[in-house]
Amino acid sequence: MLESKVTADLRELGSNVRCLRLALDLTQARLAERAGLNARTLRRIEAGEINLLITTVARLRAALNCSWPELMPHSWQ
Repeated sequence: MLESKVTADLRELGSNVRCLRLALDLTQARLAERAGLNARTLRRIEAGEINLLITTVARLRAALNCSWPELMPHSWQ
């Protein structure tokens, strides 16, 4: 049960990254570059396929110029 909750949270986080990226009219490659990530890693983040270090989330937040609440899954707030 906990694993399915974590999976859902990672999917929501990825969806938030994607929505914020699109609102800024950025490609995955461009956001990955701005955040210092590999483009493949960013694709996997947006798909909710990988667990993230908090430092990676912080780099994404800075690259997207957004607040923590905008980026985090609702259940983490």
